[in-house]
Amino acid sequence: MRKNLISIFLIALVVFAPIYSFYIPPLVSADEVEDLQKQINELNKAREQSVAATKPLEGQLDALKRQLAQIQINLQNLSLKINQKEKDLDLRKEKLAQLLAIFNQRVNRDYKSGFMLDTFSILLGKSSHFSEKLYGLATINENHKVINAISDDAIDLINQKEKLQKDKLSLASLQSQVDKNAAFLGGEIGKAKAYQQDLSSKIAELSARQQAILAAKSGTFTTSVGEVPLADDPNASPNFDPGFRPAYAAFSFGAYTHRNGMSQYGAKGRAEQGQNAESILSAYYPGSSLNKSYGEPGSINVSGYGSMSFEDSYLIGIYEMPASFPMEALKAQAVAARTYAIRSGGTICPDEGCQVYKPAPGRNDNWVNAVHDTRGWVLEGGPNAQYSSTTGGFGNNSGWDTKCGSRDCWTGDAYEKLAGSPWFYKGWYKDRSGAACGRSHPWLNSDEMSDILNAWIVYQANDSRDRISPIDTSCWPGNPFSMGEMRDHASSDGGAVSSISSVSVVYSNDGSTSSVSFSTNRGTISLSGGDFKTIFNLRAPGYISLKSPLFNMETKGL
Repeated sequence: MRKNLISIFLIALVVFAPIYSFYIPPLVSADEVEDLQKQINELNKAREQSVAATKPLEGQLDALKRQLAQIQINLQNLSLKINQKEKDLDLRKEKLAQLLAIFNQRVNRDYKSGFMLDTFSILLGKSSHFSEKLYGLATINENHKVINAISDDAIDLINQKEKLQKDKLSLASLQSQVDKNAAFLGGEIGKAKAYQQDLSSKIAELSARQQAILAAKSGTFTTSVGEVPLADDPNASPNFDPGFRPAYAAFSFGAYTHRNGMSQYGAKGRAEQGQNAESILSAYYPGSSLNKSYGEPGSINVSGYGSMSFEDSYLIGIYEMPASFPMEALKAQAVAARTYAIRSGGTICPDEGCQVYKPAPGRNDNWVNAVHDTRGWVLEGGPNAQYSSTTGGFGNNSGWDTKCGSRDCWTGDAYEKLAGSPWFYKGWYKDRSGAACGRSHPWLNSDEMSDILNAWIVYQANDSRDRISPIDTSCWPGNPFSMGEMRDHASSDGGAVSSISSVSVVYSNDGSTSSVSFSTNRGTISLSGGDFKTIFNLRAPGYISLKSPLFNMETKGL
């Protein structure tokens, strides 16, 4: 019985020993465990919602990851507290043993010689001869206080010990739930990233007909200005009013170009800002050096025309920049054209596939002067000597084509915009021949924009993907879903879009549109810029299309 009492004392002293001046910090509170469980429940709910979604968004996954990390920290803190309490228990056992020995010596000293203290009876207050055995009322009262205090502490400790064990069980349960969420989260993030990486292969799985649609809508426009600059189309401007609300339109920054080397409208803008040909070439061909004493190339063979003088016939007949452009821009163009032809080697074609050439006997304009003024000027080293009309303010070799040299002053101080390029920011809705498939502008109504997002939902689900194409079968071949059919399939694949309340885009520093987000009746739908360009060009009606990886969404009436 004495051993049992000592065990109770040992446990009691871990948590309560006020009369011996031991401080014991509080155990883990119930609130902490409940708070952690609430966080776990919220995480479980978010996970279930993510599973129900067609494709979890990386932004949502990042938020879950941060939440999970915080829960892990809280769990670690909880575990540390419990471990510390168990360590405190071990430390206080030795102190209690010493204290108990001192207490027994004190009691034995105060009782008459030969009396054996029944400590268990004292603790329960059942000793019938207790008061008779004590020496003095003061000693009795003092010992009673000690015994009562330790008895109360022992009862309270038993309760606290039980709670400690429950907390440890709760901790194990919480950790199990967190581990489950961690495994899920890692898998979902991996799938999301794999999905983006796998996009190219998925596009490759499209039918030949769909590939042809994408090729036609992405390209089919010349990559250079040509002999005469294009006249602006007011219906392709964001200021055009389609006459209905809400209205949505995709506007490309730049035409369909490779975005390598010199921007012709950019060169015009730079020349108008006072830059000379050397500065223009340095900006667009970094890493190249300008050799002004290259010498005479002699002759060149042009397909369909045979061999001719390189300088006095071929270069004079190049029609890649209007002669009305500033002289310094024309000189930069002459150097680029000369370098491109020299690097091509052998026979060169006379059309857009190489450089546009037409025989020009007796030609006498600023272009001829630019060719003569730069005779012997050739770029050496660096990237190839490609060029194009309008890149949207960004070049693969040169970066942001702006006065400040970065995206900070794009679009206002983009050289192409300053030069007035009609291709700098345009909504495309005609094909190369000028046909518009019955459309007079690039604007879409609510049903048409929702239909494109429904096409994305169906595309993701791999649901009859071959039937995703423009509904205008008079202009495009195939058997596309009607808008009603597309909506029904999207409903079966997670929920159809029927309304859009807002649209936003995010640009990246690499000269492309990073993402496009729509607030819809079924929540936020976000696509990478590349994904949106693909599905937009695959489903948008008529010849409405995106030409550049750098684009924006315009809206009216939202």
